Amino acid sequence: MIPFTQTSLDKLESLFKTLGFKVRYEKGSFRTGACMLENSKVIVVNKFSNLEVKIQSLVSILKEIDIEVDLLEEKQLQFYHIINPQ
Repeated sequence: MIPFTQTSLDKLESLFKTLGFKVRYEKGSFRTGACMLENSKVIVVNKFSNLEVKIQSLVSILKEIDIEVDLLEEKQLQFYHIINPQ
């Protein structure tokens, strides 16, 4: 698992951006730390969640979606394999 640091959060955001997703931090009435808007590439993260919850939420979403690994740079691919070893 990755450490719960701002650097890890930045890497996750960069990974999603490379994959064509937009990560937004907003307040909302969702119960989890983040959600993906249906049939879109927008991920909304609860801005009031702590750093650990934000990272866990983004990792959870990353594991649920099908990604095109060809789009990732080498460092991003290594980071992805730490999160989702297969």
